[in-house]
Amino acid sequence: MSDFVLSCESTADYPRSFFEERQIAWVPFHYNLDGVSYPDDLYASISPEAFFDKIKAGAQPTTSQVGVGDYVELWEPFLKEGKDVLHLTLSSGISGTYNSACVAAEQLRQAYPERTVRVIDSLAASAGYGLLMEYLADLRDGGMGFSELGDWAEEHKLNVNHWFFVSDLDCLKRGGRVSATSALLANALKICPVLNVDYEGKLIPRQKIRTTKKAIAELVRMMEVHAEDGLAYSGKCVLSQSNCRADADAVVAGIEEKFPQLAGKIEVNNIGTVIGSHTGPGTVALFFMGDRRVD
Repeated sequence: MSDFVLSCESTADYPRSFFEERQIAWVPFHYNLDGVSYPDDLYASISPEAFFDKIKAGAQPTTSQVGVGDYVELWEPFLKEGKDVLHLTLSSGISGTYNSACVAAEQLRQAYPERTVRVIDSLAASAGYGLLMEYLADLRDGGMGFSELGDWAEEHKLNVNHWFFVSDLDCLKRGGRVSATSALLANALKICPVLNVDYEGKLIPRQKIRTTKKAIAELVRMMEVHAEDGLAYSGKCVLSQSNCRADADAVVAGIEEKFPQLAGKIEVNNIGTVIGSHTGPGTVALFFMGDRRVD
């Protein structure tokens, strides 16, 4: 057993079983649906299909970030046990949770001066955030210590590439990320914007692709361009999707054809309720280790 705890937030969009098996503590965001607040409990209380069906039917969920007290509640029992905490937050480019985590960490440093709580801004989201946590769990289990693991996270977090497309722009329109006119036109022309996450952890539109089929091919091409060692990439690859599994499977098929040396099976996870509240259904996101994000 290590003398520290690795923790993150529910927006890493990996299954509950992963966090349990890999001994990663996590704290939930919350979302409000039909006037009721729920924890983002990794689909323990609602299925992905039911959640996205509600959005398709007109529901407009909102989200709220993790509070200072939530972090204290998560970490304090570990500190009492004599363990340090290494926590990675959802990207500061899309949420203020990093600041809240830092405030909580400072409070606990005063109460437990002999212990360390290190907070790192992942600059990642969804299963890209989860992929970074998976690499850290592997390194921890391989014997890497607390300080070295934190340094590795800081050094490599920008190597986690995020590429995704959105086939239904209604949620992006409601969130103010695209105008109503642009969303209407894009939906009419079957345009699937391809976006990525930049070096500041912000979502950036990169291309306007006509049809989902071409957007699927573009995600595969982006991995060809940006993956570490190109087509010889031998690292991990993971996807997340929101109620469009067939599209995600098409991306997987394209990647498996191009990258024969992948490390293990490509996992396809569900986009969680918090990230999904902003992307809506019809989103496929691809994550892998590649060249460092510089813009």
